[in-house]
Amino acid sequence: MFCFIAPFSLSSKPVSPASLVPLSPKSAGWKRRPQSPLIFPGLGYAAGSQANERDKNLKPRYLSALVIGAVLSGCAGQAETSQPAAPAQSPQSTPAAPQVSAAEQQSFAAWRQDFRGRALAAGIRPAVFDAAFRDVRLNQEVMRLDGRQAEFTRQIWEYLDTATSATRVGNGRQKWQELAPTLKAIEERYGVDAKVIMAIWGMETNYGSFRGNTGIIEGLATLAFEGRRRGFAEEQLIAALRILQSGDTSPERMRGSWAGAMGHTQFMPTSYLQYAQDFTGDGKRDIWGEDPTDALASAAHYLARFGWQQGAPWGLEVTLPAGFDYGVADQDNRRPVAYWRERGVTTLDGRPLPDHGEAAILVPAGARGPAFAVYHNFRVIRRYNNATSYAMAVGHLGDKLAGGGEFRTPWPRHERALSRAEKEELQRRLTARGFDTKGADGVIGPNTIGAIRAFQQSRGQVADGYASESLLKQLR
Repeated sequence: MFCFIAPFSLSSKPVSPASLVPLSPKSAGWKRRPQSPLIFPGLGYAAGSQANERDKNLKPRYLSALVIGAVLSGCAGQAETSQPAAPAQSPQSTPAAPQVSAAEQQSFAAWRQDFRGRALAAGIRPAVFDAAFRDVRLNQEVMRLDGRQAEFTRQIWEYLDTATSATRVGNGRQKWQELAPTLKAIEERYGVDAKVIMAIWGMETNYGSFRGNTGIIEGLATLAFEGRRRGFAEEQLIAALRILQSGDTSPERMRGSWAGAMGHTQFMPTSYLQYAQDFTGDGKRDIWGEDPTDALASAAHYLARFGWQQGAPWGLEVTLPAGFDYGVADQDNRRPVAYWRERGVTTLDGRPLPDHGEAAILVPAGARGPAFAVYHNFRVIRRYNNATSYAMAVGHLGDKLAGGGEFRTPWPRHERALSRAEKEELQRRLTARGFDTKGADGVIGPNTIGAIRAFQQSRGQVADGYASESLLKQLR
């Protein structure tokens, strides 16, 4: 999907884009995993809101943990994983991109003619292709956005502050009130809580206020011609042409993020074909227009297909006992609630942990920040955008829209985020001391977390695996 605020990838397996899978063979970090072809990681900021590619199991939209102001939600996905995420666009204006040379445009024209043959072989009618590509040119701005790499990152609490701000909550409650009958009908049909539908809408496009204005055909054609993931972009481009051929929209109305995410809830074209709904009954699955009904129903349908449990929480803040083994705190280490109860995990008021099925313990800021028990619905949200930060933001925003409050345990706000260069330095220094991170790529993945924990244990410290400035100073 395409999120309106930059997603932050948690180090536990990622973000951020929202979102990555361990490299094979295992390395220091993660590789981009395809997100479900459906949604694009937020338009607004990169990293916290943007989406992952779902059709091919792509990782969260090019998210790299907590990318600050970078529009990084990556797309690509394998079927039934998470919607392919598309990098988010910044709501702020950017410098004009340099003009594309005549030679580049000629090369692009040759590629377009070659691609036309592949599109027609895939079943696209000549008239549909020619109408869609009538005014398409190589888009230098899309090339620039695709090639940039974020150096600075933001902490998860900074991301959540923006994602669940008072303004966003207030606007969301107003929209909810305006659309109450529609949301109730969607909730009843798909069995997905209205609060999470609203939260996704808020995260992806700020309730429809920023849906992107890049021509989808031109953007995807540029990426298929000269992008980092040409095969994925071409797959999405064929899907976009199929949408046009179906008559659901026109080339002029098919606009969205530079990475291909479309509409109020930022679906990638492949996800649209698989999950989009005509809830209004007008014969078109319209996620682009001013009326968000079809888009909201499509998001609900997507979540329902991945097993959303109506009425169950995504997670809750918990208290961990003294001496807790942080080595078991991993969002993918799902255990029966009885397992956590036996280890002393309780609610904040000391009551037994509620049983909503298997749960995992998540400590996004290490031992000095809040801890959470996350349940099945948290994993379902990650199907929409694999970034841990995104899933937390959607869950927390939904709770606040429904009247919930802030997290009670304070974040370690004195900790600043490490830059990519500092993360690479941390990895090199750990490896030099005998704690092998399997590479230094500036991405905090499972190997780096394991190396940090081993180093912390060797020093008699709490082994939470958290990459902090204080840890880097110890290694220097």
